[in-house]
Amino acid sequence: MIEGVPMTILSPPKLPLRSPKVILIGAGMTGILMTIKLRETGITDITILEKKESLGGTWRENTYPGLACDVPSHMYTYSFEPNPEWSHLCAHGSEIREYFERVGRKYGVTEKVLFNEAVTRSIYDEGQWTVTSSKGNTYIADFIINCTGILHHPAKPDIKGIETFDGDMFHTAEWNHTVDLAGKRVGVIGTGSTAAQVIPEVAKAASKLSVFQRTPQWIFPWANKTVSEKSKKKLRDNPNRVRRLRNLYVWMMANLLTKATAGHQPQRALLSVTCQLNLKLSIKDKSLRKKLTPDYAVGCKRLVVNKTFYKAVQRNNVDLVTEGIAEITPKGIKTRDGKEHELDALVLSTGFQNFNFMRPMDMRGKGGLKIDDAWSKKIQAYRSMFLPNFPNSFLMLGPNTPIGNYSVIAMSEVQCAYILKIICRWQQGDFDEIDVKPSAFKSFNEYLKAGMSKTVWVGGCQSWYLDDDGDPALWPYSWQQWKKEMKEPKMGDFITKKFPIKTENTNKKKKVAAVA
Repeated sequence: MIEGVPMTILSPPKLPLRSPKVILIGAGMTGILMTIKLRETGITDITILEKKESLGGTWRENTYPGLACDVPSHMYTYSFEPNPEWSHLCAHGSEIREYFERVGRKYGVTEKVLFNEAVTRSIYDEGQWTVTSSKGNTYIADFIINCTGILHHPAKPDIKGIETFDGDMFHTAEWNHTVDLAGKRVGVIGTGSTAAQVIPEVAKAASKLSVFQRTPQWIFPWANKTVSEKSKKKLRDNPNRVRRLRNLYVWMMANLLTKATAGHQPQRALLSVTCQLNLKLSIKDKSLRKKLTPDYAVGCKRLVVNKTFYKAVQRNNVDLVTEGIAEITPKGIKTRDGKEHELDALVLSTGFQNFNFMRPMDMRGKGGLKIDDAWSKKIQAYRSMFLPNFPNSFLMLGPNTPIGNYSVIAMSEVQCAYILKIICRWQQGDFDEIDVKPSAFKSFNEYLKAGMSKTVWVGGCQSWYLDDDGDPALWPYSWQQWKKEMKEPKMGDFITKKFPIKTENTNKKKKVAAVA
């Protein structure tokens, strides 16, 4: 006992927190977020590797005319960094990119990013990852966080003769701004969310626009209204207004759109009636309306939020082609009815390879297990973030993260908080290695599959939501349930290990001590 100090207030001294080395792969929305939040917890040994020359992720990659978010602007922001300056209800792509660049500068992220340095290989061994970049540099980390996003590998269609086309041809994600489409005969392949934004803009410039539709889309009529300077000033002068507006949109998306797709009948019925009525009132010509009428449930494909597409396809210079593409020729596109549609330019609005995630990186976990082998039968994860035999590794926005038409920023913030709680346990010395149990991985994915039967995504359509087995790679329950389940990591679902302390005099590998 120390004289004058009661025994009851004495406690053993606390060990200082360990400081992990963390590598972030990608400097898009999630990479920026993770950097900011890691630093807030006192973690500063962070390496950020970005394959391109600037921040922004998908909003850097996509620059096509008409590009805009399909989530309300004031909801599509970091919760800690509201933006009263949005010019539209749903922000245009260039504005969103500017927002991320501004946040990156404000929080000192930009200056720390290693640009034009893609990750080519990441290999795990006893609590550490060794990462190799396209510049031949090697980095060591205790944790790697894949912030590689979903929509960044353009999917090119496998159509006979595509390489023979003599005109200008490019994917919407690789828009060629040197090509002037004014007065030209233009073809657009696809009618999804991107095409619904591109087509109205191209139709204004082209002498003739041929839209090649494989499957019609349900469209929710949401006009992208301009935010007046008066409204922006009110938001600027009163931060509480911005917060209330954000909360309103959060409530609307969580309780209407996401619940409609997840099997809640009142919301589903309302959504269906709205989209069906929108089609009927917007398209007067019955034959055109028939071409534009899907044969699947509303929401089975990602819902298109748009108010300009139906007007565009009714223009005199626009032709909706539904006969199906037989081949691409030097002059244009030949459809299955034998007709050749002559074109000067061809735009591929054919989506992305959305199941690539961190690939084509050569990622190897325990025992040299390659990510391609781990996912050879099915692309799955535990809580969308963890793969068995790939310890100390997190995948942001992985399989089954997408929640209806909700904001991916909100999803990333929930995942970020979850990851930080796990890293905090590492800092406290609870473990050196954390890996998901195969049994937890299996039961979680069974839980997902059980919930899919009630969703609209099994409504008989083909969409980018579906994997090779036809299973939707989405979250089948509500946003509220997802947040609740992600509040705290279930440590019983993980295998943790501590490694003996390595010394300079020890050349042999030490035996791993297992921890419950």
